[in-house]
Amino acid sequence: MTGNRPGGTVHDPHRASRPSSGHVHDRDLRRFLADSTPVAAGGRAILLQIADPAVAAGVRRHSDFARRPQQRLAHTLMFVYAVVVGTDSDAVTAVGFVNRAHRPVTGADDVDRQLWVAATLVDSALRAHELFGDPVSPARAQQVLDAYAPIATALRVPADRWPTSTEAFEQYWRDGLDRLAVTDDARGVVRDLLHPRFAPLWVRTAMPLVRIVTVGMLPAPLRAQYGFAWGPREERRFRRAVGLVRRVRAVVPGWLLRLPGPLLLRAMRRYAAQPARTRTA
Repeated sequence: MTGNRPGGTVHDPHRASRPSSGHVHDRDLRRFLADSTPVAAGGRAILLQIADPAVAAGVRRHSDFARRPQQRLAHTLMFVYAVVVGTDSDAVTAVGFVNRAHRPVTGADDVDRQLWVAATLVDSALRAHELFGDPVSPARAQQVLDAYAPIATALRVPADRWPTSTEAFEQYWRDGLDRLAVTDDARGVVRDLLHPRFAPLWVRTAMPLVRIVTVGMLPAPLRAQYGFAWGPREERRFRRAVGLVRRVRAVVPGWLLRLPGPLLLRAMRRYAAQPARTRTA
């Protein structure tokens, strides 16, 4: 699906990057996509992304996970919500922010890398629902794959590069995992992400749970590449953490699980309405 990863394929940076409509008209599917359960897999998605050396180098040089890890996660979630279930205007706004953020990053227009980034988001979303919620049927998985296609095109991936079936996606995913190589850049980002020194107290308090869930959700070979210790004790802690999240999720009303999306989109709209000179990073 992706061609040769070494060196990648560079798509025309001047092509229109406005995604196809992210509107989802099926009410049940919209509810599923708006559910915040995939937030629990946000760390997993990032670790999968930066296991690509080119992605890791860009993130390491142009990001500040050390000081604002929660803000970086919020920006990623904002982008996903805007493109998948937001309005056309939301999608255009989010894509504009991403394009500006990527402008100084070497390799940001590399199609293979951006395809991989988009793929980690959909795979992590599906894995989170399977692990913390209910089994995802093949039909639902196909719907989610289709609904996430605008994320790839928003990242300047040509539409015909996105897998059109879950079978094609799984083949692409297996091949992609085999090509990953964890570098020192990636390990540096992980230290900042999973052991934030400057994050607010509530973030640091939650990190033991975040760490065990994030590491436990990684494919075992990748976990080994990162050098994470993992044995029977860690597996038991992971299972207990999963059970805790499942129990909490089971008693949280559906509307509350879907609340983060509207809040993030509202924050994005407010930020976009500010004069450019008054915005803060």
